[in-house]
Amino acid sequence: MTQPSTVIVIFGGTGDLARRKLVPALFQLRCKGRLPAKFHVVGAARPEMSDDQYREMMWQSLQEFSDLAVRKEEWSHFAKALHYVRVDLTATEDYDRLRSQLERFDEGGQSSNCLFYLSIAPQLFDSAVRGLADSGLAAEEDSWRRVVIEKPFGRNLETSLELNRQVSDVFSEDRVYRIDHYLGKETVQNLLVFRFANAIFESLWSRDHIDNIQITVAESVSVADRAGYYDQSGVIRDMVQNHLLQLMALVAMDPPAALDAESLRNKKIEVLKAVRRWTPEDIGRSAVLGQYQGYLAEDGVSPGSVTPTYAALRMYVDNWRWQGVPFYLRTGKAMADKLTEIVVQFRSPPHMLFSEDQGGTLNPNVLSLCLQPDEGMHLRFEVKEPDQGLQLRSNDMAFHYGSGFSEQAIPEAYERLLQDALDGDASLFIRADHIEEAWRIVDPLIERAEMSGTGALHLYNPGTWGPAEADALLTQDGYGWQSLCATHGDANG
Repeated sequence: MTQPSTVIVIFGGTGDLARRKLVPALFQLRCKGRLPAKFHVVGAARPEMSDDQYREMMWQSLQEFSDLAVRKEEWSHFAKALHYVRVDLTATEDYDRLRSQLERFDEGGQSSNCLFYLSIAPQLFDSAVRGLADSGLAAEEDSWRRVVIEKPFGRNLETSLELNRQVSDVFSEDRVYRIDHYLGKETVQNLLVFRFANAIFESLWSRDHIDNIQITVAESVSVADRAGYYDQSGVIRDMVQNHLLQLMALVAMDPPAALDAESLRNKKIEVLKAVRRWTPEDIGRSAVLGQYQGYLAEDGVSPGSVTPTYAALRMYVDNWRWQGVPFYLRTGKAMADKLTEIVVQFRSPPHMLFSEDQGGTLNPNVLSLCLQPDEGMHLRFEVKEPDQGLQLRSNDMAFHYGSGFSEQAIPEAYERLLQDALDGDASLFIRADHIEEAWRIVDPLIERAEMSGTGALHLYNPGTWGPAEADALLTQDGYGWQSLCATHGDANG
């Protein structure tokens, strides 16, 4: 039997994501020999454009936005598989035009496999999914049909439930791939290997040995040209509901029985279900929302906007493994550095043998997982200084991907995620119940912030680590924000 072609259809195929991430990722997969032998990439968007014009657009974008060392001959082979179809997602007849294009790729009477990537505005998801259904493009007969959906997955629990209902009316859950590019990062995936392939750490991974866990996702850039979108979203919807809760689930999950998609995702859901729910009193004590000075002057921001650009949260996972261990999450725009880091602070020894009178001070052991930009990990431990009595000093043991795998470039997250979607592996994609549970966690926080208005916001200067109140969130528990990844040492306000 003839092997069918595989077609990747990118709705929003002329947009930034397609030009800067998706097509370059597919090109890299082609260069590595990881795409099917017979494949086609179809850009679908509203502008009028020929195949050759689309190829030239993608070539120019690859040169402008990618740091890939691209040889012209490699690109010329890949470009032959690039095609373009004008599609207005709200026009029924345009889906028929798309169907006619896809039928040209059928061979031996067998339909092509199709991966539909919705790189479009959320309000168009329903039109796109419905158009695929009405045109028959979503129906599986002798080939598979899958859909990839970019975030945001709704604005709250109610809208996410409606979005999931619209998608499930057309595609069964096993054919839906909700993408969060953070899960495609090599260092995020390494969390699973680090925890479950190293007994020395997994045996310590609980409330018995861990004092607190800190997760930082900091961005040094302001909202800039995304201000219009961001002002309707804010930091909780943009970062906390997805990226930070994803990282928290990976850090806190129990070991799955196997590394299949459902086992992994079941364990992450268990964590989210165990997250302590917010009460109004908890929000007042355990949440700090901020806005950087100058945000109101950004082009596209509403006058007097109360949209937060920063959040620091204290959360708890109420289960056997983590009861009583605080998880501190912080994220924001216009901060001191671009940094994604998970810091695990272990408990101090139960009895202090080295007193200050002997010249010794004892700091807790700290494990830092650096997810970006200098990917790797640090382990901080205490050593005795030579010829100084019992004077102790903290020292770091470090591993970095850049030096440990100096001959291997770390692939872009979209490479791994696109390859997994083509292979039918949903392990790194988000299930409907995960999305809904995440909204259940953050909805009370969003509602309280919107009701409180400016009174809920603490201003901070760009280029800092956020408002001083975020530091107080930890100091009241006897801790401070830590970073072993940042070159400036402790990353605190």
